[in-house]
Order: sequence, then C-alpha cells, then structure tokens
Amino acid sequence: MRIPRFASVLLVAGCLVTYLMFVKRHYDGFRPALGHREPAHYRPTPAEVVAGGARAGGGGGGGARFQYGVMFDAGSTGTRVHVFKFQLEDSEAPTLAHETFKAIKPGLSAYADDPEKCEAGILELLAVAQDAIPAPMWSRSPLVLKATAGLRLLPGEKATHLLDRVRAVFAESPFVSRGDSVSIMDGTDEGISAWITVNFLTGGLHGVDTPTVGMLDLGGGSTQITFSPQDEKTIQTSPIDYISSVQMFNYTHTLYSHSYLGLGLMSARLAVLGGVEGQPLGGSSELVSPCLPPEYTGPWEHADTLYTVRGQKEGEPVYESCLRKVEKVLYRKVVKATEVDVDFYAFSYYYDRAVDLEVIDEKKGGTIKVSDYIDAAKRVCNGVAMTPVEKPFLCLDLTYISVLLQELGFPADKEFKLARTINDVETSWALGATFHYIESLRNQ
Repeated sequence: MRIPRFASVLLVAGCLVTYLMFVKRHYDGFRPALGHREPAHYRPTPAEVVAGGARAGGGGGGGARFQYGVMFDAGSTGTRVHVFKFQLEDSEAPTLAHETFKAIKPGLSAYADDPEKCEAGILELLAVAQDAIPAPMWSRSPLVLKATAGLRLLPGEKATHLLDRVRAVFAESPFVSRGDSVSIMDGTDEGISAWITVNFLTGGLHGVDTPTVGMLDLGGGSTQITFSPQDEKTIQTSPIDYISSVQMFNYTHTLYSHSYLGLGLMSARLAVLGGVEGQPLGGSSELVSPCLPPEYTGPWEHADTLYTVRGQKEGEPVYESCLRKVEKVLYRKVVKATEVDVDFYAFSYYYDRAVDLEVIDEKKGGTIKVSDYIDAAKRVCNGVAMTPVEKPFLCLDLTYISVLLQELGFPADKEFKLARTINDVETSWALGATFHYIESLRNQ
C-alpha cells in the first residue's frame, strides 16, 4: 500500500523535529550557558575544588590544566582583587600563568558606620573576577578576602559588621566561599604569605633540597621577619610562638616568623617624636625632635591626627641625639634571630628609603647592606641642614632602619636584595595567601 504524499511529508517532518530536539538536549548537557552557576545551596567539597582545577583543560594548551584563585586584599586605603591563574604540573609546584588585578578606593574601614555601602565596591571587583575566569570554572575557584591594618584598628563590633556584610555578598557569588573565606589577617600570617610568594617566584618551593630565602617587610604599622631555619638550635632557642610550619606542594617548611606591631616606620616615627598612638601627647599636637632638621617646622598627619613637628635648635650632633631616641624606642622590643646568614629579600620602606638614597634603581631594585643604611643615616643627619624640605624625616627613618636591622640580629656587612617585582610579578602577600588557601583545601 502506498503512503499518501501528505502523510510522508508529516512523517519526515516529525522525524526531523525529534532529531533536532535530541541534539539540542545532548548539546545543552555538555555546554553550560553563559552566566551558568550552580544552585545557590550547592558548594563543592575541597576535594572537588582541587579535582575540578585539575580537570580543567586549557583549550589549545596541549591538555594544560589550570586552577583559579580569587584574593581580595582589604587594606587601610583601598581594596584590591587579585585573580590568579595557575597552570598545574604533574609532581611539581604550579606555575603562575596569569594575574588579573584591580584596585578601588576607599578601604573597607571607611564604611565602618554604614557597612551596606561597601557592597557596591565588592560587587565591582567580583565582576572583574567573573570576567577573568571561564564560567565553567566559577564553582571550582576559591574566593577569599583578607583584611589588614585598616580593620585591625577598628572597634571589634564595627569590623565584625563589615566582614559579615562581605560574607553575605560572597555567599551569593558563583565562587567557592566558606566560613573562613573572609577574615582579618594577623601580622604573622602576612609575613608567612609574603615568604611563600617570594620563594614561589624564586623557585625555593620546588623541592626539599632547594634553598629558600628570608623575607623582611617594613610597613607603616608593623614589621615582619620570616625565614626557614637550617639549624635545629634556632628552632629550640626561639620563642615558641615564633616557630610555625606550612605545607606547600607536598613539602613541609618550618619557619621562624614574627610580626612586631607598632614598629612599622610610621608608628616608629610617632614614638621617636614622643607622640602616643591614637592621641596627641598631653592634649597637644606639637612634637619636637632632634631627628628633624634644626629650626624645621611643618605638618605631619598620622592615623587621622594632624601634628605640627619641629626640629630642635642646633646643638650637639644630630645623629648621636637621634640615635639615642631610636635606641630608647626599640629597647628590649625586638628579639635577635640567631640564624640570619640565609639570603634575604627586603620590601616596602626598606626599598623606598634605598631609592631615596639612590642606592638602587626605583624600578629595577638592587642590593643594599646594613652598613649602607648606617653610613647614610650619619651622613644625612649630620648634614641635615642640607636635607630637602620635602624629606624632613629622612634622618629619622634611616636611623630607625639601621638600628632595627641590628636589633633583629643582622651584622653591618649583611646584604639584602631589594625588589618590588620578581619575574614581573608583584611581591605582595596576596599570591602566597592564595597558594596557602588552595593547599589547605587540598589537605582537607
């Protein structure tokens, strides 16, 4: 029996529709739509996060595997997002394939009295992360915010409300956000994270027999020292809270690390000038010091307090007078490290003051010895009348740095490497903190 032509057409059309629906369903099952995110209640386990990174093939990369991490650095003056793309290697430490960076102002602490206003900035930076990471990888990429000096100085309740607001925003994001994803970073963790960054960039984390380098950081409010002791005596004789261990890429590193709160350069300036942190001395905002150029008078703002600072009249040598003030401020506040013969990198104000002295190139960095700081302090202080007005604190800063390094246990002939970047990557704690966090997920 012949099938009518009209019925044949219907049969062919029906088969075609059925086939197209099957292809569409099959295709959609393997290709997430743009903006795809898992259901709000879904959060992958740590093992799934790491495994997901390991499975993420990089198209055109010959089967390259990648892991992403998003780190928010919530500082006192601004909030910065770092989006790191790591290429995973078999039985080796990952390599940094790419970094996306953006900063906004002001810092989170500016919203202490109205926490909800911080949301717009956080969402703006989250959008940067979403643009930098392929959508299928969002649900496998850890999202972390570490707050530093700005939130440390806030009253506890105000800091808590701000962090709770950030947690709420993170919980709605497509990234991996856990209970410990938002926190205030203490100084020791900051030092350890910076140590991880430097040694990752210099290759010190690639094997147990690979030598590591130490790290010195001089910020405004605190200063850190971190290194891996090679002598068991150093571990045994150091204060117990100075010794910790971190596991990175299947190796455990024992570290000597400590953060001295209140001994950063800006806090030290105030102490040397005779001020009290957080309030004018005796109700007065005028500070007089032999560490400033004789007859100098000028404004100086610190921690939202505006001071008038003055130099003393010419009398005894400026360097000797300033040295005694600095030594008094540092007296018995710093522990000498018994093992400081490893190579050290120095950052922040150590770097900036070396640039002021024209000992290193501002962009390329270089090396400097403790004796260079000592000699420069003597030269600048004793010729302080010739110091440019725009650098009235140079005598004080150099004297403080030279004494601090000696109090930390470094001899005059100790040489430091100064760098803002290594292999074109910024030497901040953010990279190390991201590594450390991803490694903690792997070990759970």
